[in-house]
Amino acid sequence: MSAQAPSDTPQVPTIEARMERRFIVMTTREGFLNALEPVTPAGWTRVTVTDLDDIGPWNDILLHRFMLLDLDDPGAFDPLDVIQTLRMEYQINLPVFCLGGGADLQGEMRLSRADRFFTEAELLEMLPRFFELYGWGR
Repeated sequence: MSAQAPSDTPQVPTIEARMERRFIVMTTREGFLNALEPVTPAGWTRVTVTDLDDIGPWNDILLHRFMLLDLDDPGAFDPLDVIQTLRMEYQINLPVFCLGGGADLQGEMRLSRADRFFTEAELLEMLPRFFELYGWGR
């Protein structure tokens, strides 16, 4: 007779799950989401959320290669809360690329350890490089 793990035991991600190419996009702006379609290479999965809890527990966030955080979508989520949860509560160093935002918000995001800031046009131009840089594995 073999023992079974309790149902509340967290699932350990498989090697295959760890190798999947996924990235997080936090926005509700359809125009930006549509603009991502032509620059997202085959084999990459976009995970669009407005709440980190929708991804799952903190260790599920680690299965993503980077995050695009829309600072110009003020009603959808609090970007400061997102970055502080990632960096301070979860202690995750996932690359976070911010889109838009005013100088004050960008300053606060920098203090909370967001990585880089872009206009929409700059980000769309840089994304092919990010996909290449974070495309290790299969």
